Amino acid sequence: MPWWFVLPALAFFAFVVLVPALRGAMYSFTDWDGLAREYSFVGFDQYRALLADKGARGALLHTLVIAFAVTLVQNLVGLLLALGVNTAIKSRNVLRVLFFAPAVITPVVTAYLWKYLYSPQGALNSALDVLGLGAWAQDWLGDSGIALWSVVAVIVWQFSGYSMVIFLAGLQSIPREIYEASDMDGAGPVRRFWHIVRPMLAPAFTINLMLSLIGGLKLFDQVWVMTQGGPGGATDTLSTVIYREAFQFNAFAYSTAMAVVLTLFVIVSSGAQYGYLARQERKNA
Repeated sequence: MPWWFVLPALAFFAFVVLVPALRGAMYSFTDWDGLAREYSFVGFDQYRALLADKGARGALLHTLVIAFAVTLVQNLVGLLLALGVNTAIKSRNVLRVLFFAPAVITPVVTAYLWKYLYSPQGALNSALDVLGLGAWAQDWLGDSGIALWSVVAVIVWQFSGYSMVIFLAGLQSIPREIYEASDMDGAGPVRRFWHIVRPMLAPAFTINLMLSLIGGLKLFDQVWVMTQGGPGGATDTLSTVIYREAFQFNAFAYSTAMAVVLTLFVIVSSGAQYGYLARQERKNA
């Protein structure tokens, strides 16, 4: 009987998500241009072209770098912020709001804001000049050597507060008695964190690492607004290449093949990470 209540939601999900996804995957085996009613099946030609595409391979590498860097730095900063605002300082509630505020801003708005801050005559370089650090001024989004890391810094700035909230929820669920017992046993802050706090934060680590990894792999908005994949493809990700191939070059079948590869990559990467973290949770339970 309960399946009858679930059936309408499953049917809607299949109509909105599953059917379009499977139909899109089918187009990756054709030569469809996105407009014509007629198309021919070409087998794995689009995937072979993808493997031979140097730009696509570079975009895949950039996607992996962004996903790894964002996952590592964002969660490290979020954890440090959570530990800081979980103390008894009087301004902790105000700090929580300030740190979380960037996460509620639309990514496109954030990207336009930082694009202005990063400009050669923008606020960041002006601040460096005022501080006597004018030699550090850069063309942050125009230099292929640092443009990718400039984008990563924006993502970390915007979503570290999001990770902080999840870690903070885990910290506040730890009973105070455990802290008191560790103090009586003479455990210092480092040992208390490693042997008590870290294992009990395992569910929070699982959620945060999964969300940041998936978000990094499918990143599009901030990259497209700030650099459109430039300079010279230095910040191209799979998502930006998919958009460009589909809507600028009308290579819909090729872009769909890229989207299929990205989807499979997200599923495999997130699934492997979740499996590992789930085993760690059971081990620490």
